[in-house]
Amino acid sequence: MSTSQIDVLMEAAESVARLAGARALGFFGRGLAVETKGDGSPVTEADRVAEAAAHEWIFARFGSDGFEGEEHGVRRPGAARRWIVDPIDGTRSFVRGVPLWGTLVAVAEGAHVLAGAAFFPAVNELVVAGDGAGCWWNGGRCRVSPVSTLAQATVLATDERMGRSARKREGWQRLVSQAAMSRTWGDCYGYLLVATGRAEVMADPAMHAWDTAAVAPIVTEAGGVFTDWRGMHTAFGRDAIATNAALADPVRAALGIPVVD
Repeated sequence: MSTSQIDVLMEAAESVARLAGARALGFFGRGLAVETKGDGSPVTEADRVAEAAAHEWIFARFGSDGFEGEEHGVRRPGAARRWIVDPIDGTRSFVRGVPLWGTLVAVAEGAHVLAGAAFFPAVNELVVAGDGAGCWWNGGRCRVSPVSTLAQATVLATDERMGRSARKREGWQRLVSQAAMSRTWGDCYGYLLVATGRAEVMADPAMHAWDTAAVAPIVTEAGGVFTDWRGMHTAFGRDAIATNAALADPVRAALGIPVVD
C-alpha cells in the first residue's frame, strides 16, 4: 500500500478515535449504571454510544469495509479490510473516575494492521501509527526509550495478578524483582507510555483483537517490540507484551518466553 494511502488511513483512524473518545468523555464521571457481560467484563451506555458513533462514521466513508467492535460484534465479515474498535479500553478505570482509559481504532487487512490510533480524552493525549509511517504522539514523532538494563526499567501491567496463569504470575514476579519499579492502572495507557519512552515494558495476560490491534503498530512503529506470551510477533494474540527494543530479549527471558525472530 502506498504512503499516501497509509496517511489517509492514519488520519481516518485518528478521526474515529477522537470522535468516539469525545462521545465517551461526555459520560465520564457521571455515575453510569454498569452491566456485566458474559465474560465478566463491565459495559456501560458510554461504551455502546461511543462505538455506535465510530461505526456510523466508518460506514459513511468506507462503505465496503468490515467492522469489528467490542460491543456490537462483527459486521461484513467477508470484507477485505476491516476496522477494529474498542470504544473504551479500561472500562473499569472509566467507571471509577480514573482518567487512564482510551479509545482504540485499528485498520487491518487480514492479520496485517495498516494503521492504529489511541485517544485518551480525559488526559488529552493522542498517538497514531501507520505501517512504515512511524508513530506520532500529539502531532510529533515519538520513540521508545533507550533504557538497556532491567535495573533502570519501569515495568507496567494492567493487573499484576496476571489472571489465572501461575506461569505468567511467576514470570511477572521475576521481572518485577529485576526492574527499577513496577506500576499498574495500565490498560491501553501502558502501551502509550512504552511507545513514548516513559516506560519500558507493558504486559497483559488476556487480550482480544480490539485490545491489541491498535496498540501493536503504535509500539512497533515507535521502535519497540510487541509479541504475545509465546514470543510471536502478532497484533492479534490472546495476551501481549510490549517493550522497548533494547530490553526485548531480557524481558522475555525473565518472563520465561522464547524469543522469536
